[in-house]
Amino acid sequence: MTLIDLITAQSARLKQAGVSFGHGTGNAFDEAAWLVLWALGLPLDALEAKARRELAPDEQTKAEALVSRRIETRQPAAYLTHEAWLQNVPFYVDERTIVPRSFIAELLADGEQTGTLDAWLSDQTHQVLDLCTGNGSLAVIAAMAYPEVVVDAADVSPDALAVARINVDKHGLAQRITLLTSDLYTAVRGPYDLILCNPPYVNTQSMLALPAEYRCEPALALAGGDDGMDLVRTILREAPQHMTVDAVLVLEIGNERAHFEHAFRRLEVAWLETSAGDDQVLLVTREALARYRWA
Repeated sequence: MTLIDLITAQSARLKQAGVSFGHGTGNAFDEAAWLVLWALGLPLDALEAKARRELAPDEQTKAEALVSRRIETRQPAAYLTHEAWLQNVPFYVDERTIVPRSFIAELLADGEQTGTLDAWLSDQTHQVLDLCTGNGSLAVIAAMAYPEVVVDAADVSPDALAVARINVDKHGLAQRITLLTSDLYTAVRGPYDLILCNPPYVNTQSMLALPAEYRCEPALALAGGDDGMDLVRTILREAPQHMTVDAVLVLEIGNERAHFEHAFRRLEVAWLETSAGDDQVLLVTREALARYRWA
């Protein structure tokens, strides 16, 4: 059996089993390719060059066993491989954090090309806070994208910060990224020129309907209360006291735009375009937050 034949067969298995995607891949074929290539110790970009390579029986068995684990456990592939990629940057991941997939990463990585985020920053942007950092992926990508900045990466979970430490060290950024154990802003420093935040924002009804793969992730990093805005309210209300005069906050709220707009009527924000559209990530200035009339 060739490599491409094996991947095609495993893709059919995944599809038939009804597994859910969204943790690095969006369909059965890409998921099968990831698992098979990883099981065989091949780079993830090796498929085109090695598609017709004949596989030994033990290679086939090894790859099929990993796909079986994916089906039986319903764990995201990243938990089985302990690796996830975000904007072509590899990250270690395990069950202590959610699998990195924030659309904010696109805005950071593509900032200089698209100008979407850069238009809101300046040469005075030096102090960055990655709030609810999880495995540290946004902090790492921000530090890579903007070599002149230093980043505080904060999270309430010591387990998540242990994973973040692995990734900060993996990319040699310990001199520019400081990890902080902090319940939102309680132990951060600042003031900051830029705050990045991908907080728990899934509303209660959506939490109950999550596929098994998402329920493998820490609920602490997903659940945002009845309307998904429980933590977001605190994040926005308290942000100005941790921001410099011209600072901005970039916030991901996923599919909760309707709940966000209901909770924060008349708050002036800019919705930023990502590959998922213009309703997943927003930007708000310190000025807008400071003049907003909080209930």
